[in-house]
Formats: sequence, C-alpha cells, structure tokens
Amino acid sequence: MAPSVLQNGGFVLGLIGAAALIAATAMNTWSVKDRQGEVVTSIYTFKGLWQDCETTSAGLTECRPLYGLLGFSGAFQAVRALMIVGVVLSVLGAVISVFSLTCLTMTSMEDSTKAKMSLTAGIMFSIAGVCGIAGASIYANQIVSSFRMSTYTNYGGGYGGNMEGEMGMGGGVGGGMGGLPTYTFGPALFVAWIGGGILVVGGILKSLAFREIVKDEKQRYPGVVYKPQSRTRSDPGEHHSEGGKKDQNYV
Repeated sequence: MAPSVLQNGGFVLGLIGAAALIAATAMNTWSVKDRQGEVVTSIYTFKGLWQDCETTSAGLTECRPLYGLLGFSGAFQAVRALMIVGVVLSVLGAVISVFSLTCLTMTSMEDSTKAKMSLTAGIMFSIAGVCGIAGASIYANQIVSSFRMSTYTNYGGGYGGNMEGEMGMGGGVGGGMGGLPTYTFGPALFVAWIGGGILVVGGILKSLAFREIVKDEKQRYPGVVYKPQSRTRSDPGEHHSEGGKKDQNYV
C-alpha cells in the first residue's frame, strides 16, 4: 500500500479518535441512573469525571462540580489521569502527524525525517488509545462491582455501608444501598472505548507508513560505492618528462 494512503488514513483516524477522547473526557454521562424496576422517576441522575448532575421532570439540570484531589479514591483519580494523558498524547500526535504528511511540500523536509515523525505520531496515537480504553475499562469495572453489591443488598443480601464512595464520595460510580439508586454504563464510556480503538488503529497505520517510506527511500536511492581516483593531480615530473620528449622530437 502507498505510504501516502497509510499516512492520510492514520491522520484522519487519529483526528477522529482524539475528538472522541476529548468529548468522552468532558461528558458528564460516564454512569447513569438505572431505571430498571422504576415506574415513575422525578429525578434523573448521571455522573461524570468532573461533575455530578441531576435532571428533574421539569427539564431543569443542576450539576455539582467535583473539586479537590483528596476526597476521591485511587481508582477514580487513575481514570482521570489516564483520560488526560490520552487527550494530551492524541493532540500532540495529531500536530506532529500534520507535518509528517508526504503530500505537504511547504517545507523542504527530507523523507527520512517525515518517516520518523510519522512513527512518533503513530506511537503517540497508540498510547493515547490504550490510555482511553484502560480508563473507560477501570470505570466500567467499578460500575459493575458497585451494581452487583447494590443489587444484592437491595434484595436483602445484607451488606452494610454505602457504596456512594466506591469511586470517591459519590463523585463517580455510586451504587444504591438500602433503596438508593444504582448506576449503569453511560454513553461516555462507549465514546471513550470507540475513540481509543480508533486511535490504536490510526497509530498502527502511521507506523506502517513509516516502514513503507523507509522502504521506498532505500529503493529510490540504492547504495552506491564511491571509488576515489588514484591521483587527482598529475605529477610535475611527468610534465617535465613529456616536455623533454617533445623537445627531443622537435630537434
């Protein structure tokens, strides 16, 4: 496959994945209230990485910011850190990927330099995608464990305490104990998973483009053995001997 096709495809996928990762990080619907078994609900609750929100039946939405670092669990902070790292790496990879495109001729950059930049962007895209997938998976795992324990208790299992602090003081995954609401996967999780997967694919395409560019460059400029001349300047003695021979012939 042509290097330009791989580069352009990886660049486009990288942009889409970076946009999805940014959107997922900013969304407040990482976990939403589970409405199963409820006939009428006057308040709809959903939670994100930065805010907890509630929407009433009248359509009014109120959000509570999640400030501070010490009031949340390590898993919740890890999800935040992974998503931030993923966003930063994906944006940097997109910027580097722009200058590594072979179709751009605005700079007199060598193909080898563009190949290295393409590989760097591909590695950044792949790492960003893994960070996004890992962050969403950690959050989803906490939702699953919280949901199971909450459901077991609501049906008379007998766990004491409150699962609102499962991910950190109610600002993350909250499970309902003693009739409190339980939460399930929100749209932001799926956006993060899809965006991370797209970034990984884009990173692979950029890495393949690096290999193809290097291969084409080797075929275009094969190794040539340079053999220097044995003598670059003639010996003055030869001029003298040749001059003497000419004089003798003239005589």
